[in-house]
Amino acid sequence: MNRALTFTAALFAVTAIAIAADSADSGLKKGDRVAAFNVKDVTGPSAGKSLCYRCQYGGAPVACVFTREINDDVAALVKEIDSAVDSSGKKMKAFVVLLTDDADKGAGELKKLAEAKGIKHTPLTIFDGASGPGAYKISKDAEVTVLMWAGSKLKVNQGFAKGELKADDAKKVAGQTSEILD
Repeated sequence: MNRALTFTAALFAVTAIAIAADSADSGLKKGDRVAAFNVKDVTGPSAGKSLCYRCQYGGAPVACVFTREINDDVAALVKEIDSAVDSSGKKMKAFVVLLTDDADKGAGELKKLAEAKGIKHTPLTIFDGASGPGAYKISKDAEVTVLMWAGSKLKVNQGFAKGELKADDAKKVAGQTSEILD
């Protein structure tokens, strides 16, 4: 009995480590060039239209949050990123990409988030498909992947497995915007 319990606990630990490793490895690698991809803008200046924010922002410093879910911890992260954009004198740009197979439901969640948190400088968008843009290599096990780039080269990659992102992490991740504002 003890052997079975020990084996089960070890298997669970290895699985948890593998999932965490997968999410930490979610997305492009530092130094990779960021590719163009289209999203549907829900709350930004092009609300209702499909466009490429990666293209629109050009070589500006950009923080991009890919998420599969909108919850309180993601809302805290988006608010911190939005504040970083504002405090940069809008030199920095940002956008949030909800990866979903239900665009209508997702649009409603994004509108509620923008209103509840007063998001003004960060467009909230939808990518049609839970896997995300293929060139970005978003791990299926990552609930949230934050990518930051400048001059179209990735400088920051932070991935979080389901339930791993906490409100405390929001300030830490937003603090990494200093790496793209050099």
